[in-house]
Amino acid sequence: MSELLKNTLTFSDAIRVTKPLRFNMMFKPVGSKCNLACDYCYYLDKVKLYGAQPVMSLDLLEKVIEDYIAVNDNEQIVFDWHGGEPLLLGLDYFNKIVEFQKKYKGNKCVYNTIQTNGTLLNDDYARFFKENNFLVGLSIDGPQHVHDRYRKYRNAEPTFMKVMRGVELLHRYAVDFNTLTTISKAGEGRGLEVYSFMKNIGSRYMQFMPVYEYLSVKTDNISCPDYDDKRLAPWSVNPIEYGRFMCDIFDCWVKNDVGTYFVNLFDSTLANYCGVNPGTCVYSETCGANAVLEHNGDIYPCDHFVYEEYKLGNINAMSLYDIVNSNKMTEFGIDKRNALPDKCLRCKYFSLCHGECPKHRFDTAERGEYGLNSLCDGLMYFFSHVEPYMIKMRDLIFENKAPKDIMKMKL
Repeated sequence: MSELLKNTLTFSDAIRVTKPLRFNMMFKPVGSKCNLACDYCYYLDKVKLYGAQPVMSLDLLEKVIEDYIAVNDNEQIVFDWHGGEPLLLGLDYFNKIVEFQKKYKGNKCVYNTIQTNGTLLNDDYARFFKENNFLVGLSIDGPQHVHDRYRKYRNAEPTFMKVMRGVELLHRYAVDFNTLTTISKAGEGRGLEVYSFMKNIGSRYMQFMPVYEYLSVKTDNISCPDYDDKRLAPWSVNPIEYGRFMCDIFDCWVKNDVGTYFVNLFDSTLANYCGVNPGTCVYSETCGANAVLEHNGDIYPCDHFVYEEYKLGNINAMSLYDIVNSNKMTEFGIDKRNALPDKCLRCKYFSLCHGECPKHRFDTAERGEYGLNSLCDGLMYFFSHVEPYMIKMRDLIFENKAPKDIMKMKL
């Protein structure tokens, strides 16, 4: 028991690590409303949590913006707009967002990011994003035969051509954008193909997110990890295939693209090798500093845990400061570390992985401990493959040299 406690974060430790005055928040003024019905979307089901969802009122929007700026200690404040599909809000709504931000920002610098499926982009939106310095995150899964497998309209029509029209508009108006790509069953064995496609459409910053989900046997909704009676979703990527997908991309990147193209998993892994913050909750020791605010003011600790039992409070009834600094938020962050099986704590790659995201912890370890990440085999496949390269890049950094110098070496 004493050995286990050495590997456990205390509550005071967690407050130090996770209790944020500097924190991030994902804003969902449109809730789960979306013009698409992607097979693997984990958020469409939230309509069953809230019923018919009106757009966040302008009065609440103004309060949210004022409070978020006031309570956040960062001099640079980032508003991260999500959905559903946030472009359903309409351009007038976004003009009000900018108006309220200017009203309350004081001496702070305010930035905006928006995650969109790209199908509703038009000249007016592209012009607005350029003029107001919005960073656009574009959801796109690869070339047409990969993307259209699961990303469809509600009438089951494909979306790829509309998304590519959006890409053209972003380039025409010189809007900064990056890409978010889900790795599902459709992407297995296509890592290099997908990576090359992303480069060809002009993405320099890429996030690859594995899709591994369970469905409730009773409702067919996406299941929370601690729910019983669930079955693996058919679009879930095979864990080893996920590892291979990322290794195929890494092999091309480390030989040709270091310092030119940026992949979130590679950046986070190198950061952990260097002992610095990986910049993403997934590969951090704890989580709990990336809250989600729904259209009605409800706040949750994570985008993947928008379930009634995880609700932290409502901004209409509690102060934002009290919500994000609550014990419930801190406990959620602690559990990322403390709920791990002993196998994870003893793993040579623990400092790189930290158990990855709790949303993927469906499996049981050898000793019968629940909470093993279902992607474990794929993650170990990746970490073992990149280890010598990451060590060399870490050494280059410690020698005050650029990681891209690895491309000059024969390894």
